[in-house]
Amino acid sequence: MTSDDSGARSGVTDGAITATTDGELVRRISERFAEGGSQFVHDLGLTILAATPGRVRFELKVAERLVHAGGVLSGQAIMACMDTGMVFVMASLRDGDMPPFTTVQLHTIFERAVPGDVGVVAFDAWATKPGRSLVFGQIDLLLPGGRRAATATTTYMWL
Repeated sequence: MTSDDSGARSGVTDGAITATTDGELVRRISERFAEGGSQFVHDLGLTILAATPGRVRFELKVAERLVHAGGVLSGQAIMACMDTGMVFVMASLRDGDMPPFTTVQLHTIFERAVPGDVGVVAFDAWATKPGRSLVFGQIDLLLPGGRRAATATTTYMWL
C-alpha cells in the first residue's frame, strides 16, 4: 500500500474529495493497513490517493492477473477492492486507527465491464451514515474519464 506523497490532490469532478485532502490521514491509514491487511489484498496493489474523515479515494492498476478470459477485470477483484475501500473508510473515521470491525453486508451492482487494458481505475468510498455500532457506506468504481462501472452499498459493524 502506498499513498500520495504530496499530501493533497485536486478534487474529482463529482466533488467527492477536494484539495482539502488530509495527507497525514492518508499516511496513517496506509501504514495501519500495511501492518494488518491480508496478503491477498496487499497483492492487489491499491494506492490511497485522498482521504478525509469518512471518505477515501484510491486506485487500482488493472493487471493481467486480475483479468479473466473475457478480457475484463474480474468481479472478484472488484468486490475485494470495494470491501477494502470500506476498511479504509472505517480507519478514516478513527483518525487512521483500525479498531476491530467486520463486514456485515456488501451489495454490488456491476453496471459496465472494465476492459483489461484500461490501465488504472479509481474507487471512491464513503460512509453514508456513520454510527456508534453500524456504519453504512457506498463505493463507486470509476473508469478513466469518470464513468461509473460498478457501485456497492455496505454495512459494517464496530466490534
